[in-house]
Amino acid sequence: MRKRELPSNWNADLPVFASDKEVSTRKASGDVINALAAKMPELFGGSADLAESNNTTIEGGGSFLPSTSKMKGASPYGRIIHFGIREHAMGSILNGIALHGLARSFGGTFLVFSDYMRGAVRLAALMKLPVTFIWSHDSIGLGEDGPTHQPIEHIASLRAIPGLDVIRPADANEVVACWSQIVKRDKTAGLLLSRQNLPVIDRNLYNSTAEVERGAYAVNDVSTPDVLIIATGSEVSIALKASEELAQSGIKARVISAPCLEWYREQDQGYKDLLMPKSVKARVSVEAGIAQGWHELIGDCGVAISLEHFGASASAPVLFKEFGFTPEAVVKACQESMAKSSK
Repeated sequence: MRKRELPSNWNADLPVFASDKEVSTRKASGDVINALAAKMPELFGGSADLAESNNTTIEGGGSFLPSTSKMKGASPYGRIIHFGIREHAMGSILNGIALHGLARSFGGTFLVFSDYMRGAVRLAALMKLPVTFIWSHDSIGLGEDGPTHQPIEHIASLRAIPGLDVIRPADANEVVACWSQIVKRDKTAGLLLSRQNLPVIDRNLYNSTAEVERGAYAVNDVSTPDVLIIATGSEVSIALKASEELAQSGIKARVISAPCLEWYREQDQGYKDLLMPKSVKARVSVEAGIAQGWHELIGDCGVAISLEHFGASASAPVLFKEFGFTPEAVVKACQESMAKSSK
């Protein structure tokens, strides 16, 4: 721990998720945390709000409290920190743990409440502290809690912080790959996770998660694409369905999952040109948040499927349909972008 090295078997028992089930990325993250905690005694953390909801509890880890506390499992060696509903204080405490050294800390809350801790997050990035912020309920997909709890501008806002890796995995197995990168990179990171269950992408039909570390990678095998669809998080599975519909019309759409644009920007130009050929002007971005920042990748002919207003109170499927996050909407956007690029 003094050398900031990892035990040789730290990733030996990471979960693998079968494609016959749907799993929320918050649940997958909780499973990964527990697998890592079993190998890494230095890993501990908790939540500023509903630990069971954002899946930040180390099962059997005990509560980090004085042994005189009446709370069950209280121990000065406990690995679960009960921060209380105070996000900024949680962020500051995590920064303090990182500055002290040895331990690896994480803390969770809903993405919309990252607003309350932005100062602490900014300082973590400024000081280059290896803190992992876990933000669940990452879109309108949280549903009935309504617009007060649904993040809209937050993903773009967090991406604006220099030195912060903003990570939004597409499915449960991408969560595993992203957590592995977080552990190896040992930098300031924010992990954005879904409340709702998401399809586990069948990696027998689609590409593996091996290139997640590049920040963006092709999920489907499409040579000489007609259009690029770049998506993050829960929207990747929607993009894949759209690509299947487009294929029926003879249109080749390369679906790119972009879990972390900061990692992608670190790649060499050769990889970037291979993944997103400059000759392919038809591009569509799909993310359930504001489009700010996406035009850098999609260009003048690109179409951004985004959310430029606050959400509403309804179930996730209803909201995604009503606000245009459907395969049909992606197909239409691809056709529009192809028409623009052919002029």
